[in-house]
Amino acid sequence: MNPALGEIWVYLSATPLLGLTLTLLAYQAASWLYRRAGHHPLLNPVMLAVIMLVTVLTLTGTPYQTYFDGAQFVHFLLGPATVALAIPLYAQWARLRAMLGPLLVTLVAGSLTAALSAVGIAALLGASGESTMSLAPKSVTTPIAMGVAERLGGLPSLTAVLVIMTGVLGAVGARYLYRVLRIDDPAVRGFALGIASHGIGTARAFQVSEQAGAFAALGMGLNGLVTAASLPWIVPPILAWFEGVGR
Repeated sequence: MNPALGEIWVYLSATPLLGLTLTLLAYQAASWLYRRAGHHPLLNPVMLAVIMLVTVLTLTGTPYQTYFDGAQFVHFLLGPATVALAIPLYAQWARLRAMLGPLLVTLVAGSLTAALSAVGIAALLGASGESTMSLAPKSVTTPIAMGVAERLGGLPSLTAVLVIMTGVLGAVGARYLYRVLRIDDPAVRGFALGIASHGIGTARAFQVSEQAGAFAALGMGLNGLVTAASLPWIVPPILAWFEGVGR
């Protein structure tokens, strides 16, 4: 880096709002590219913004904690934004009541499959206990996932990265999978995407239709609740069993 630019960066990095400013600029640039590409799923704005931010932090040698000190306001807003998703869900109340039974079965199956498959595969491949526990809540929205990972003995920072990767993968690949499986119902699509890919998948569902987005928000919220309540009790004995099988 040019010495003069380096001095300017050192000065700016000491200001608490640098992380917030970089985050907003990166997302705006990513959103512009996403719109220009006709909302192509491979150019997911969250994925592009993450790549941009990682590139800037790496090239400037800025520690993550320095960045997060300024960007934590965005992290705080994840909670209120998640709660606000109840508003579009209320408009789908009639259909929600009609589908309550199948949705609950799907919720339990999807939540447990997402967590236990990750734990099992990681354990059989010889991943460390911390890494395995960090993987368990990967399909839950970030604030809940980090809390669950910490309680399980995982690494919350690693979990945050895995959550983003899971969300991007779901947002990018879901429509192709639905096409292969011939799943057309927007409520079914949205609910499955919300369970598997949390907030990023929910944002993608809202771009498809309001009904898909509403059911994705429901799936995301309920999956967070089920995961937070069940994983601390279920994962440790399951992990011990997988480790026994792998020996």
